[in-house]
Amino acid sequence: MKRRDFLITTLLSSGLIISDPLNTQAASIPDFPNSPFTLGVASGDPLSDRVIIWTRLAPDPLQRGGMPNIEIPVQWKMAKDPKMSEIVRQGTVMATPELGHSVHVDVTQLEANQVYWYQFQVGDYESAIARTKTLPNPNTSVDKVKFAFASCQDWQNGYYVAHKHLAKEDLDFVVFLGDYIYERSGGQNAVRQHQGKDCLTIEDYRNRYAQYKSDPNLQASHHRFPWIMTWDDHEVDNNYANLSPEDNQTLEAFQARRKAAYQAYYEHTPIRVAFQPGEDITLYRSFDLGNLGKLMVLDTRQYRSDQPCGDRAKPRCPEAESETTTLLGTEQEQWLQSQLSNSSASWNIIAQQIMMAQYDFDPRPQQEIFNMDQWDGYLASRRRLLNFLYNNKISNPVVISGDLHSSWVNDLKLDFDDPTSPTVATEFVGTAISSQFPQQYIGPIKLARIANRHVKFFEGTKHGYVRCTVTPDYFKSDYQVVSSVSDPDASLNTLQSFIVKNGQPGAVQDSA
Repeated sequence: MKRRDFLITTLLSSGLIISDPLNTQAASIPDFPNSPFTLGVASGDPLSDRVIIWTRLAPDPLQRGGMPNIEIPVQWKMAKDPKMSEIVRQGTVMATPELGHSVHVDVTQLEANQVYWYQFQVGDYESAIARTKTLPNPNTSVDKVKFAFASCQDWQNGYYVAHKHLAKEDLDFVVFLGDYIYERSGGQNAVRQHQGKDCLTIEDYRNRYAQYKSDPNLQASHHRFPWIMTWDDHEVDNNYANLSPEDNQTLEAFQARRKAAYQAYYEHTPIRVAFQPGEDITLYRSFDLGNLGKLMVLDTRQYRSDQPCGDRAKPRCPEAESETTTLLGTEQEQWLQSQLSNSSASWNIIAQQIMMAQYDFDPRPQQEIFNMDQWDGYLASRRRLLNFLYNNKISNPVVISGDLHSSWVNDLKLDFDDPTSPTVATEFVGTAISSQFPQQYIGPIKLARIANRHVKFFEGTKHGYVRCTVTPDYFKSDYQVVSSVSDPDASLNTLQSFIVKNGQPGAVQDSA
């Protein structure tokens, strides 16, 4: 045996080098100061035969991960049992410094509607064993699907006690509707402090994600269910629209910031996209829930026109009425219409970020105030979607939304200004995991509700998530809220429950 072959054989047997079968090369394992799996693991974008599993190596998470500038081989395996004895798939993937040593494995050839467990390993370090689940086969008969949706988890505003309770639910998957992180440096009187300045560079965003993902309750929620995710604004910059920032930045500076933010989002989420550094991310996509439902996930940030009328809450201007002011962009809007037209599912669920229903905060005669960042600022986009749902008799459309840090249940009307207008769909707006709703708005909203009769429910002080049960007969939403986000041991209770019956758009309160 040659000296070189002898040395490699000796190192392999000692565990200091792991052979990488995907790249047919050998790579060294550094001497980590502690476990590289400080950010946990996650799974996402489940289909009937595959699921993404994710981790990021970060032994020193708040110091750019603390990783050397080399590729590291990461072993992974998936099993049918939590003890990892019945292995069904396994392999090795390279964690590269170009992607922050994150890894995304698309595990294929899986059984439909099946629970699996998975784990990663680097050298002698093993990650937590986590659970995931595939979706049913498309067009097969399904009696029930259960999922939860959540959004808006500002680290500073409170503990992720909602995630602790969410991890105990019996669900098929979780839908997260944006504001996974918050980009600002924050104030000094918060429950928990952001570390670092406002996020501008890839290092800033990586450290912010690392801080958020260090939370054990958030990790527990990821470890229990596959997540289907989209973003809103705070993953980049508050209220940004396409290439228009909220802050006074040059176009060149904001383009660089957005590219960094998009890459950091990819590096920290279990999404199925073909991504290269510097690229945009196409996040709108769909998931078949057997013959029972179709879930369509939208992106209302990347392609929208700048907020009309100067943004914020104010009376509408002609720009809000313009046919060229778009929220989804032409390509995504056409994609959504195609998905809806070709759907044979009983329930068509549109998952997106911002409230779709109209709400006039000051309905006095000759007065009006609308939120220009919501669909209220993009009237032509909303009108085209609701008319499409109505004219094409789309089966049981339900919209789930986030962003507002408050709970709403809305009838989506063909004409919001006419109470007798047909109800086209139902919208459930979920409260936040921890982000605060401005308390000074609660009184005016309650006063204005009498003139916004399509709003069936509003609550602005509670935090949590919405648990959804879908059957052939009904779509049920349970608003699950915690007693406090300042108490890490806060309790959970059901605030309200609403049901949409098959063929009867509009939610009714569940009295059971």
